[in-house]
Amino acid sequence: MYGKVPVERWACHPTSRMEPVISTDEQSDEQSDWSLFPSWLSTDDAQRWLQLLEHNIAWEQPLVQVFGKYHRVPRKTVFVAEQGLKYRYSGAIHVGDGWPEWFLPLLEQVNHSAWAEFNGCLLNLYRDGDDRMGWHADDETEIDQTKPIASLSLGSTRDFLFRHRNDPTKRAAIPLTDGDLLIMHPGCQALWMHSVPQRRKVKTMRINLTFRHFLKA
Repeated sequence: MYGKVPVERWACHPTSRMEPVISTDEQSDEQSDWSLFPSWLSTDDAQRWLQLLEHNIAWEQPLVQVFGKYHRVPRKTVFVAEQGLKYRYSGAIHVGDGWPEWFLPLLEQVNHSAWAEFNGCLLNLYRDGDDRMGWHADDETEIDQTKPIASLSLGSTRDFLFRHRNDPTKRAAIPLTDGDLLIMHPGCQALWMHSVPQRRKVKTMRINLTFRHFLKA
């Protein structure tokens, strides 16, 4: 069920750890809908970035309106992006304040591995297994759907679920662990929805960074 990267693109990845996990099912030579790179960051690097992000980001917990009532989203979140870049989510318009200088090495590394130039990143902090993300697709009109979306996981392992939009019986479950990089290729959002379900046995924190390329007004 995992996607794959063509062999000619493996050279862009910095270490042998970048070889993607692929399924044993027969697939075409072209890219599938997503690729998983386990342990894309080493354990030490993943923990270093986890600590930096936890303590250097001004985390928020927005209010959202559901059936006429306001609720806090079940996680903490923040939008980091190029200066002036706008993104509407959780019922509000968020504007980028520019990339923090200390964040740039990670951005450059993700850009290099995804063959992309991301200009915005949505960060979500899951405090424990009670925090979650419902079914959705990253298909907002502000997002350039001709570009990949890169999702980096830090901290505790959480299940990342895919569900096909045209055939809900088609599903995939990927346990994303500390340092894993998941790249969703162009077209993935049109075909698949995804979620991070509640897992009450998980007692520790996870931070997820979803890098996107946004269209500029």
